Amino acid sequence: MSKPIKAIVKLQLPGGAATPGQQIGQALGQHGLNLAEFCSRFNEATKDKTGDIVPVVITIYQDRTYDFITKTPPTSDLLRKAAGIEKGAANPLKEKVGKITKAQLREIAEKKMADLNAEDIEAAMKIIEGSARSMGIKVE
Repeated sequence: MSKPIKAIVKLQLPGGAATPGQQIGQALGQHGLNLAEFCSRFNEATKDKTGDIVPVVITIYQDRTYDFITKTPPTSDLLRKAAGIEKGAANPLKEKVGKITKAQLREIAEKKMADLNAEDIEAAMKIIEGSARSMGIKVE
């Protein structure tokens, strides 16, 4: 028998470095969760992803217990790192702010495959390439 679900909360937190600060406090405090305990469990689960932004889906149950699932970092985050840029272009049609290779594109597509709605790696690469284009990043 499954427990009744009270809420599902989605957050994007720094991997291995979440603190019970304002963002987590506002989202989870209202549901009566132990914030320090959540942060330590999250940080333990994401210690290999330090420096990345990690999306997390937290399922909170009526009895104040919870489960969480971590996802892969956002595509834009992975593309920014690969291209070595601070942020995407303000006007991606006119300005290109960086470039990545096909190999880097494939690597990002392989990382994101689990979260993408793609049949194979080629389709995943097209999705990621579209994201790169919309950020002003050139694929060579």
